Amino acid sequence: MEPLVLQPTAHTPSVTLDSKTGVFEFKGRSTPENSVEYYDPIFKWLDQYTQSPLPKTVVNLQFEYFNTSSSKCILDVLKKFVKIHNAGNEVKICWYYEEEDDDMKEAGEDYSDILEIPFEIQVIE
Repeated sequence: MEPLVLQPTAHTPSVTLDSKTGVFEFKGRSTPENSVEYYDPIFKWLDQYTQSPLPKTVVNLQFEYFNTSSSKCILDVLKKFVKIHNAGNEVKICWYYEEEDDDMKEAGEDYSDILEIPFEIQVIE
């Protein structure tokens, strides 16, 4: 599979999905006008990856901010990794937040509570 790389904009995060390394990164703001439309190629790429994932997958998420419609899409993205985890593969989710950003810390904690998957919540130094 070819990597999926989306460059950041003022309203969308940078996204790097690489099936060769098993490292996936989401970083920045997620406030697109149509979240479902923006995240659709990501969902499709991840659906393909779940067919034959690497033995270990690492997901790094570092959002500055996301809107309500993006929060649902982010949850749907994370559910793809739960599927990989439930199939017996190692999945590590790393949620990064700025030290003073309690909202992003709480968002990570909320996702961690919803999903039954190893989840690390780390402050950015």
